[in-house]
Formats: sequence, structure tokens, C-alpha cells
Amino acid sequence: MLGHGKGWRRLLPLFLVVILLTYPHFAGATARILCLGDSLTAGYGVAAGNDYPALLQQRLREQGFPHQVINAGLSGDTTAGGLRRLEWLLRETPTIAIVALGANDGLRGLSTQEMKHNLSEIIGRLKQAGVRPLLAGMRIPPNYGRRYSDAFAAVFTELAAEHQLPLLPFLLDGVAGDSNLNQVDGIHPNAEGYRRVLENVWNALQPLLP
Repeated sequence: MLGHGKGWRRLLPLFLVVILLTYPHFAGATARILCLGDSLTAGYGVAAGNDYPALLQQRLREQGFPHQVINAGLSGDTTAGGLRRLEWLLRETPTIAIVALGANDGLRGLSTQEMKHNLSEIIGRLKQAGVRPLLAGMRIPPNYGRRYSDAFAAVFTELAAEHQLPLLPFLLDGVAGDSNLNQVDGIHPNAEGYRRVLENVWNALQPLLP
């Protein structure tokens, strides 16, 4: 043991040096929210600033949150594509990740078991990296058949239960099927539709914010 505090006094300059060297890192650290998704996240067909990640960034600033939102939406992306991109995206050191993938798997009629595997891998890697995932559920039109559409929707509730995740049941709740809130393709939200998507995301995200 160090006697009479002399040892601590000798070590104090060293502690101060360490603090000064590491302070810029901690001072510059920013809480980041990664929005991992496809065209529904990227904001296909709407002007810049109208996609839900951009609207989320604006809402966070208005509410006094310091978080930086990263739009990692890629049009046409599948769960397999999102999994391949994840390692690179984790370099952004997000603290929260909104996982909104699967729509293109469904539209292409891909295996729901493979989709579930890919999403499970994404969730696992996020958690391993210390990132809190928020899973956004997807749905597909009924013309794909009741059995497939039910199996597709079940993937998200099953994953949320298995990984004990917060779940936004349907990203496009209140938007899908409403011609006033969608572009002419009937799939992608318009600017007004994205404002509704923001509310869906915000309600699910708030409990994860400090």
C-alpha cells in the first residue's frame, strides 16, 4: 500500500495525462441510431428529408436528444443483403439499431425460414456488439397465399419473443393500403405517409432512449 498519500501524489500527473488523452474520445462520442432497411428506409421516391430516418433525426433534435441517425436503407435489399452489410455498418458504432428488413424477401417469395435465420443472425451480431435492436415487422399482400403470408408475419413475433426484443409490429401500420399515403406504385409511402411511419417508429423507439 502507498503510505501517507505520497504514492498517489506521484501518480496524479499520470492520471491527468490519461484523462486528457482520452477526453476527446469521450467528449466526441455520439449516440447513434442505425436504420437498417431497404427502400422503405432509404426513402425511395420521395425528396431528401422526407424519409423516416431524416424525420426521426428532426424529431430527436426537437426533443433534445443528441442521437445521430444513420440511414442504412438500400433499395431492393433483402435480409441476406442486410446481413452481409452489417459488419461494415457496425463500424459506425451505433447504440440502437432499427431493423426493418424482410419486405423484399416476401415480395420475392423467398423462404421464411431463411429470412428468419438471417434476421436472427443480424440481431445476434448487433447484441454481441452492444447495440440494442428494435425489430420492425413487415407484412405482404394477401395474394401471396394465406399460408405464406401468415408464416411471413409470424417470423417477426417469433424473433421478438426468442431474442426478447422490442417489436414494432408493422412498420407501415396505418399507411399500407391507403392511396393517400402511398406513391402510385401502392408500395412506397409518400411524404405524408412517411410522417405516419415516423409516429410508428417513434412510439416504439422512445422506451429505448435514455
